[in-house]
Amino acid sequence: MNLHSNTADGQLILPGRPEITVQLRPSRRASRLSLRISRLKGQVTLSLPLSCPMAQAKSFILEKESWIRAHLADLPQVAHAGLDRQVPFAGRQLTIRPGAGRQVVLQGAHLLVPGHESLVPARVKAFLKLQARFALHEAVDHYSERLGRPYGRLTLRDTTSRWGSCSTQGNLNFSWRLIMAPPEVLRYVAAHEVAHLEQMNHSAAFWALVERLFPGHQEQRDWLKRHGEDLHRYHF
Repeated sequence: MNLHSNTADGQLILPGRPEITVQLRPSRRASRLSLRISRLKGQVTLSLPLSCPMAQAKSFILEKESWIRAHLADLPQVAHAGLDRQVPFAGRQLTIRPGAGRQVVLQGAHLLVPGHESLVPARVKAFLKLQARFALHEAVDHYSERLGRPYGRLTLRDTTSRWGSCSTQGNLNFSWRLIMAPPEVLRYVAAHEVAHLEQMNHSAAFWALVERLFPGHQEQRDWLKRHGEDLHRYHF
């Protein structure tokens, strides 16, 4: 089997069903060839020494094809936020249905989304981000007041490496996907980041402060470890 190369984009294409794109990452620090597959995005990356011949890289990919396909098949199944599909919100599953008017409406176990079907995913995402902003502002205000420390800006992003962060300037950043988790999980992450306003570390003193702000926080940490990855499989 021949691999197609796209040197301009730094890629190798592994033919088959499905076709697999391998991102090439030459590195001065790499002493050998190594493969990595992102569980969140399914991206396949080959790190290789700068002096590695392309023929050797291609041969390595072919040798590892079965391993690559097995790991890709084991990734969480992608879920698209379209009509008659489900999306998690505050720890429960909502079914997306056609709506009327101009606003997305939460009605029982349904999320009513107006407009053309092609607009549904973007409107569901906008609704989730808006609700996340409301919920996180409320939680952060609560814990900031309890701690007696103000915070700076509150920003929402679609982060994959962490659920929240706190800068040295007191600015807080959160993943808007927390709105899909149970409310207690969102509030724990809010308390965790507010605690960093006083303890910019993960020392014993920091965790004692988190426990004071949010007693029994370990249960919510465990939930994120078990189910957090699942929140990233929803595509909008």
